[in-house]
Amino acid sequence: MRTRSNSGVRLDYYQRVVHKLILDHQQPVTGLFPASPHNDHAWIRDNLYCILAVWGLSMAFKKIADQDEDRAKTYELEQSCVKLMRGLLMAMMQQKDKVEKFKSTQHPHDSLHAKYSSITGRIVVKDNEWGHLQIDAISLYLLILAQMTASGLQIVFSLDEVAFIQNLVFYIESAYCTPDYGIWERGDKTNHGLPELNASSIGMAKAALEAMNELDLFGARGGPSSVIHVLADEAQKCQAVLQSMLPRESNSKELDSGLLSIISYPAFAVDDPQLIAKTRDTIVSKLQGKYGCKRFLRDGHKTPREDPSRLYYEPWELRMFENIECEWPLFFCYLILDYCFQGDKVNLTEYMQKLEKIMIRKDDGIKLVPELYSVPGDKAHLEQIEPGSQERIPLGRCPFIWAQSLYILGKLLQEGFLAVGELDPLNRRLCSEKKPDVVVQIVILAEDNEIRDKLLEYDLHVQTISEVAPIEVQPARVLSHLYTYLGRNKKLGLSGRKSRDVGILSTSKLYSLNERIFAFTPQFSDMQRFFIASDYELMVDMLKAEIAFLKSSWQNLLGRPLVVLTLNDMNLDQGKIPMAMITTMKKLKSGYINGTRVTLGNLGDFLSTSAITNLSFLGSQEEGYPDKLNPQVQSYLEEHLLRSFSSRLSVLSRPSGVRHARALRRRMSVRGAIKKTRSINVDSDTLGMEGEYVGSHLLERKPSWLEVEPGRSPSPEDAKKRAFTKGTSTTSLGITTPTIEISKESTPPPPKEEGTVKNVLLRNRTTSESQNIYAEQETDELIAMLRETESLDEQGDILQYLVDTHGLEFNTGMQENGKHVTVKDLLKVLYEKACSQKLWGLVRHTAGMLGKRVEDLAKAVTDLLVRQKQITVGMPPNNEHTIIAPLPENELRQLIHVSLRREKHGNDDKKAYGDDESTAMLTQELLVYLAMFIRTEPQLFLEMLRLRVGLIIQVMATELSRTLSCDGEEASEHLLNLSPFEMKNLLHHILSGKEFAINSANSLIDIKEKFAKNKVGRGNFSIVSNKSNRYTKKSQILLEGQGLQGTIDEAPITEPDRQGQWLRRRRLDGALNRVPRDFYQRVWAVLEKCQGLIIQGKVLQPNLTQEMTSGELKFALAVETVLNSIPQPEYRQLVVEALMVLTLVVEYKAVNHLGGTITVEHLVHKANQIFLEDQTRCSGDATLCCAKEGAGAGTGGAGAAGAAGALVCGGAAGVCQLLYDSAPSGRFGTMTYLARAVAALLADRLPAHEPVECAIT
Repeated sequence: MRTRSNSGVRLDYYQRVVHKLILDHQQPVTGLFPASPHNDHAWIRDNLYCILAVWGLSMAFKKIADQDEDRAKTYELEQSCVKLMRGLLMAMMQQKDKVEKFKSTQHPHDSLHAKYSSITGRIVVKDNEWGHLQIDAISLYLLILAQMTASGLQIVFSLDEVAFIQNLVFYIESAYCTPDYGIWERGDKTNHGLPELNASSIGMAKAALEAMNELDLFGARGGPSSVIHVLADEAQKCQAVLQSMLPRESNSKELDSGLLSIISYPAFAVDDPQLIAKTRDTIVSKLQGKYGCKRFLRDGHKTPREDPSRLYYEPWELRMFENIECEWPLFFCYLILDYCFQGDKVNLTEYMQKLEKIMIRKDDGIKLVPELYSVPGDKAHLEQIEPGSQERIPLGRCPFIWAQSLYILGKLLQEGFLAVGELDPLNRRLCSEKKPDVVVQIVILAEDNEIRDKLLEYDLHVQTISEVAPIEVQPARVLSHLYTYLGRNKKLGLSGRKSRDVGILSTSKLYSLNERIFAFTPQFSDMQRFFIASDYELMVDMLKAEIAFLKSSWQNLLGRPLVVLTLNDMNLDQGKIPMAMITTMKKLKSGYINGTRVTLGNLGDFLSTSAITNLSFLGSQEEGYPDKLNPQVQSYLEEHLLRSFSSRLSVLSRPSGVRHARALRRRMSVRGAIKKTRSINVDSDTLGMEGEYVGSHLLERKPSWLEVEPGRSPSPEDAKKRAFTKGTSTTSLGITTPTIEISKESTPPPPKEEGTVKNVLLRNRTTSESQNIYAEQETDELIAMLRETESLDEQGDILQYLVDTHGLEFNTGMQENGKHVTVKDLLKVLYEKACSQKLWGLVRHTAGMLGKRVEDLAKAVTDLLVRQKQITVGMPPNNEHTIIAPLPENELRQLIHVSLRREKHGNDDKKAYGDDESTAMLTQELLVYLAMFIRTEPQLFLEMLRLRVGLIIQVMATELSRTLSCDGEEASEHLLNLSPFEMKNLLHHILSGKEFAINSANSLIDIKEKFAKNKVGRGNFSIVSNKSNRYTKKSQILLEGQGLQGTIDEAPITEPDRQGQWLRRRRLDGALNRVPRDFYQRVWAVLEKCQGLIIQGKVLQPNLTQEMTSGELKFALAVETVLNSIPQPEYRQLVVEALMVLTLVVEYKAVNHLGGTITVEHLVHKANQIFLEDQTRCSGDATLCCAKEGAGAGTGGAGAAGAAGALVCGGAAGVCQLLYDSAPSGRFGTMTYLARAVAALLADRLPAHEPVECAIT
């Protein structure tokens, strides 16, 4: 036998180590590894990490195979890997029914088990006896299966197994919104078995989805049937959530060393190098010790103070584990591999030395990695006082095979036996490298020649749909349907893909099927889905957003993205192509749009540069005809191809004829049925918005029914007329006040009720009213009337009544094509007409009555929730419902809407918006826009934890009422008539806090915002009202500088707007629940130094700091919940400012302790009192209201200060409007007064001889 080279000898040593420590324990029948000699349970995750060293060694032997026995060793080691991977596969396939069930329920009890018997491969504990739902373990299996298959191992043997693996992909697809028990199997760190969303699970799922995509499980020997398909958008969702979470692990764990497995080997799930570095540095600085890293802060596992007799901890106990958490050498192994992949030899050597120093040497000289190091019981106290000072003792399993296996890999890499590319044949490590810019390809197709010719007039050359043949163009819903056939398998009882969502990444590819090529239009442009798709301005806006999204998200995909758009009659505005579309197309033609490179061309030109996916899974695989299309698919496609829109009912279009006087009279009494369902409340009680201050004049709010023709919904025109009759600021412009006619009617509708009327009361009242109005009308008379009226508004009112009295399925007695026409059919027609005529108020209402829902509603809500934002729907303060976990579409809709008939309501005050269909639709709409923004501009949501949609709607209406100088009822009418595009813009402005103003095109006046002189430019937003019919009026929301006509010197107009700027700022921040940076961590520090904080009668207990760490999301939510009990947004904001002043006292260690409990509102009222005293002293503006002689201000105690004066200026919670409207900084700033209030508080609490240093810089 010839002598072996040095490297051969060294490898033989590693082979002996691997054999002795790992392979000796592999079960011969199942191939699984038991947890220990005394415990035969085999965990999926641990087994996978154990086998990595065996796989690495097999590849090292393959390279030096200079003798037959080396080749034999390679084969033996490889087959051990295959044996284990197949053992796990068999164990999971026994639970195939669970995989099928979990796709629909995502319930922890329906999940695959986390561990199996290593002897039989069967289950060892029941569904509810263990935290089985661990998405990271299943994802790790798929990831390692993909890497091993790519390295040449054959693990999957049959097409049934391929179908099972494809269903495992569906199993982890929803990882981004599925709370699980995570890498430590415990969920919430109190170990009460509460699953939570874990960043480490999401990252592992993202890696697995990307690794499995287009992978042939039969390796080089496979064909189209053995390929796994993943929709790119699913991995992208995980990516987005991961980016929003890191370096946080979950709600209860602000950090976790387990994240090392996703920022580096094996997952490489993060694309952003800065985020990787930030996560690694945070772990090293907060969790690393001499013996390894702690798993997470306050981890009680195996510490001397843990009570081993029970599995869970009491929340207050967690504080005991601070600074004595066990340290795990395992994480040194992860860091070693990380530095190997980075090629950083200095850190690699340093960590290898640290690790080898704490390894335990056995008699035979082999070094072992222990599981963890714990502080001895008698030294725990000393360790807590001075962390890192005490020697620790090894506990748990030794060797800990998971860590030992990674250590061996690290040694093989360090000594050059393996290259990093061999451990990562799929090149996942390169995902954070810089990529060239994405070029987005755009194809615009005209539905027919007529539209093509209209575009030609603007020098835009496009093809029609028929001209691009043989390529077939279909809507996204067809692709979504085709994907439901993926992964079906009758033998295993697996049904294929459940989710119907297809994102922009999936529709930006081409698809081949037998000899045909398909292109799909994006999901957002599908007209049949929801009314917002019929607003062309919004479509253009969404297109720009999707192009920007493709630029950032296409990085790791093949080819160039291809967006195909079709133009049809629905996109036209009164037969013309809208200018918004023309200008966008010209921009696209120029090659750049919003910083993204684009190329506009014909479909045929892009065939060679686009990604083409083969839809081979649509063959009749199980029938033995893989090349023949599945008959169901065949018939679906034939039915769908070139099918025109379904013919519309012609019932509501009537022959032109003479109207009868009788009909006119009748019509007067049906008016306003829809409007009576509204519930948007711009009442001052809840929002603290009484008596807006305009100059030194107070606007009086009159009940709107006095000013508008009764029974008719006040139109924005009335608002416009009134805009110049209120206040004094406009009189100097010499506008003649239009007269408002009030036509007489026998009984005027009742005035608006005072205060906040509960939805239920309101509803009963409107129902009985509409009964009275219509009582004498015969149904057939109403239907006759319906046919002869041309006003869609009236048709809406009549149908609203018919629905109220007879229900949607009521047969109207009309016939169309031999079928009976129901009220619902008529509503559908009305809805489509309103869509095409862009009557948005009516569109929203009919959409609500028809029970339409935004297709992406559940997805939108999930998008917000998974980025750690909670949502409330319903009108504050008494009717809000918080959504904290993703809900199915129908439950969400039920929560937002109420079933459509009023008669059925028994207990409907539990639902968010009673019967107000319009507001319910608006809520759905706003949720979709919020989700759009959080995907494209996450920075808008910084420091916001809870989005209160009802409050946002009220603030939107208040903003309109402020800028239009109209009352609340009109403002809400205005709001519901905004087009979807304007609505989205208004929401964006409120979120970004930009000022906006109203421009009325008829009078050519620009009520500019105060910055107009300094030309703030594009941020300004105008609402231009033109046309004179209630629904067809368009109030366009434009950005300044996009062609507004005529401006008049603004000096007289801008005066009132200068005042109220800070009040508005606070109101918006309060309504959006926005807080300063690091606010919650700072409040945590204040709680450490006092005995509790009282806000609105609710106490924040200091024991919260025992239960939670300062950076924990759970703590932030606890503080947020207390703050949300304050109904007035601007008052809430002053309370937040008061808390910030308290945090400064703590941070600068002005005092050692703040004493007992602190009532934060007392600080605000004390500040108000000092403010009013100052105002009196220097005769400030407040002397006109709260600081008037004898107004009682400044005389009462801190709590009563200004309470009497509040009646004068109407400030929320008895605080002067002018204090709300002061800037935070400066001599007369709110922070100054709050600091003085805090100093006064401390002066009372501290012993007299201790001086307090209070310097305001």
